[in-house]
Amino acid sequence: MLIDHWPLLGLRVRTDRLELRPPTDEELAELAELAARGVHEPGQRPFLTPWTDLPPVERARHLVQSHGHCRGSWTPQDWALELAVFSAGRPVGVQSMRARDFATTREVRSGSWVGLDYQGRGVGREMRAAMLHLAFAGLGAAHATTASFVDNVAPLAISRRLGYRPDGITRDVLHGQAVVSQRLRLSREDWERTERPAVTVSGLEPCLPPFGLAAAE
Repeated sequence: MLIDHWPLLGLRVRTDRLELRPPTDEELAELAELAARGVHEPGQRPFLTPWTDLPPVERARHLVQSHGHCRGSWTPQDWALELAVFSAGRPVGVQSMRARDFATTREVRSGSWVGLDYQGRGVGREMRAAMLHLAFAGLGAAHATTASFVDNVAPLAISRRLGYRPDGITRDVLHGQAVVSQRLRLSREDWERTERPAVTVSGLEPCLPPFGLAAAE
């Protein structure tokens, strides 16, 4: 079976109302349709990825290709985990977690999006909390980082509630204009002190070698 060769297919991260896991091909098609319907309001630019620059059909194709690329380019030294987020069995967004040389740095960085139909319900905070549990409790991370545009209020608020601290800024170019992002960092100590939802992880042990970790860890 494919899971014997790619054990990440069996990874499950659960909260009371959400499940995070790699999507099947059919579920990836549903995710692509969700992305095509929009991940932010028209006229806004909350991400470096210019979602609204692409017509819906290309937006969906880009998502499918991105998931395939992450699996195809995965190495224990440089990996990107793209977890589909499900609520009541339906995909509502994607939570990503990436790292380079994780076995040495013990540091991950994250990104995410939630479909327009599911925003404003606390899904973004809950799925990030689930990912952080996987990183800290499951993989033994020491730090987690993220970044958001300085005027992107919602994810910055989520980060503050989860215990992140400011970690400088980055400057990039989008549509020919300079944009500024706030970098944020969460230490294991701050994560342990922060109130968070209950999370369970299953299917992790066979995945440790692809993450660059020994099975005993």
